[in-house]
Amino acid sequence: MKTYPAEKIRNICLLGHGGDGKTSLTESLLFMTKATDRLGKVADGNTISDYDPEEIKRKISVSASLVPIEFNDHKINVLDAPGYLDFGGERQQALRVAGCAVIVCSAKNGVGVGTELAWKRTAARKIPKMIYISKIDEENADYYKAFDGLREKFGVSVCPIVIPAIVGGKTVGIVDVVKLKAYELKDGAAVEMPIPAEMQAKVDEVREQIKESVAETSEEYMNKFFDGEEFTTDEYVHGINIGLMQGSLTPVFCGSAMTGIGSLALLRGLIDYAPSPFDMPAEIGEDANGELVDIERTEKAPTRILIFKTVSDQYGKVSYFKVMSGKVTDDMTLINARTGEAEKVGHLYFVRGKNRVEAKMVGFGDIGAISKFGDAKTGDTFCAADAVVALGGFDLPKPTYAQAVLSKVKGGEEKIAAGLARLAEEDLTFTAVNNNETHQYIVTGCGDMHIDILCSRLKARFGAEVELEAPRVPYREKIRRKVRVQGKHKKQSGGHGQYGDVWMEFEPGDQEDLVFEEKVVGGAVPKNFFPAVEKGLRECISKGVVAGFPVVYLKATLVDGSYHDVDSSEMAFKMAASLAYKAGLPQANPVLLEPIGTLAVTVPDSYMGDVIGDLNKRRGRVLGMTPAEAGHTTIDAEVPMAEMHTYTIDLRSMTQGRGMFVFEFARYEEAPMNVQEKVVAERAHLLADE
Repeated sequence: MKTYPAEKIRNICLLGHGGDGKTSLTESLLFMTKATDRLGKVADGNTISDYDPEEIKRKISVSASLVPIEFNDHKINVLDAPGYLDFGGERQQALRVAGCAVIVCSAKNGVGVGTELAWKRTAARKIPKMIYISKIDEENADYYKAFDGLREKFGVSVCPIVIPAIVGGKTVGIVDVVKLKAYELKDGAAVEMPIPAEMQAKVDEVREQIKESVAETSEEYMNKFFDGEEFTTDEYVHGINIGLMQGSLTPVFCGSAMTGIGSLALLRGLIDYAPSPFDMPAEIGEDANGELVDIERTEKAPTRILIFKTVSDQYGKVSYFKVMSGKVTDDMTLINARTGEAEKVGHLYFVRGKNRVEAKMVGFGDIGAISKFGDAKTGDTFCAADAVVALGGFDLPKPTYAQAVLSKVKGGEEKIAAGLARLAEEDLTFTAVNNNETHQYIVTGCGDMHIDILCSRLKARFGAEVELEAPRVPYREKIRRKVRVQGKHKKQSGGHGQYGDVWMEFEPGDQEDLVFEEKVVGGAVPKNFFPAVEKGLRECISKGVVAGFPVVYLKATLVDGSYHDVDSSEMAFKMAASLAYKAGLPQANPVLLEPIGTLAVTVPDSYMGDVIGDLNKRRGRVLGMTPAEAGHTTIDAEVPMAEMHTYTIDLRSMTQGRGMFVFEFARYEEAPMNVQEKVVAERAHLLADE
């Protein structure tokens, strides 16, 4: 693969709803440009883009793949991003280095949740976007219904550029309305044909829509439009390019990946309308002093690259990068802006799916990969020694769905931890924490499919077989009334015995941690034994008397006791304090406390009733509602953490994936009696099994 100058490069991210045809479109682009000699199919598991074993098994994309396509002396780096919600991190990483997004929407299904979310993500990052309506020749497909849905959802900026050529109700090709050319497919090649006579009226109507959209991109074009003058083809192209960059115009293409209709028209459109790296806004970096620095967009500038993706396996890792300025050669030494350490560039590659081609140089604006690149992590910036800056990273989704991971074989915990640490190098959207309180290893990801794939990769790559179970809830216990009890430890077994005697008062405290006081008079208990009494109590409060959970908000006062000149010891008084604790707390009306979290869930207004009803079922308390973005409301509530384990999945089901939430621990409060009884029973069963 040859090296291309920046003006000949387009970096494109494919977005859209899962199953709408992003990977199939990528395969079609490769096949139509002769990069492959057969058309890969997702159903057959032989696509260039989806090569991970999990992708082949599940018939979906789970990671963003890089597929460069060479066409008309240009290089188009296609980043095929997953459509499913669980893999939002991969989409955000691909968008970070893309100059333009192509949102794929099916002519059969129209605007889906993934279409809406893709639009929002590109708008949030202010990335130019196009739309590709796929599957136009399949049964029950309706291009114009899908297009009308797009316009209704996203507004009049949605502008048709390529439309289906329909003769006698059958799709026979496509029409490029800007260049007034029609193409049909013959013997696997796109061949120009006359615009069908029965379509001329439709072509004229669509061309007028384009003309209006182009007129709005500049005052010059607006004057020409009102004067009734026709735009030249170059003016159409220039106007569409301006509108795309301004966000006032979203070009719409169409085609069929299976037949190849429209694939080359899309590539021509990307070359004509999508921005090159030179056309993108300047990147802003931060130097060692915290000063903001504009990154010069040229190959002659100091080298700066951004690591946007890492692939890790048992053999090492490969770092995918984009050259943000300058160029990279295979003998360079670059400085990691995060660590300050120098790293030598070893093997340099251009990547197409899982295949790599060695490269001597990767120029400005292009995308490549480096193997075994030291301590490189996703999000790192590497720079020339005299021009070190850190570039912005990624706006990644926060993990919300937790599962406890257990080894299927005894002693496999270390292998699981090591494997997850390696997987964390390539996936920044999950966390793995050993919870010492619940004695579980908790993995938190973006959904059940995400967690399932992590477990499959643990087994396939690192030989670690795991089982999943629900995370245990970290309850607490407290007392509600004051009691006075004695704890007396007396033991005689020849020689020195053991003697410790304390009278304790236990009462509710106002601090979460144990508050210990002593009010002994007359030296009934010597002062040197006070620390032993407190230590004995602190060891005891880790396990309460209701269900064995830690005790909080406890005040303990040593009020009296007795000792023996010979037999009393620190150990004896620790035991006495423990006996007092075990005797006193059951009498002090102990109760269970459950963790409560604050929830902020943003949903479309049409789902408000369902979401609030569901929160009531979860024992949630709605605190208020705040208008969010257009047509959305944020519901603020407090909900017990015990009711939130499956909320990620349930909210997606209720809102068809349109709902988003943030949930954080707030405090502990007394659990209802029915909840306490259930927890006590479950805890007794668990302790019996252990």
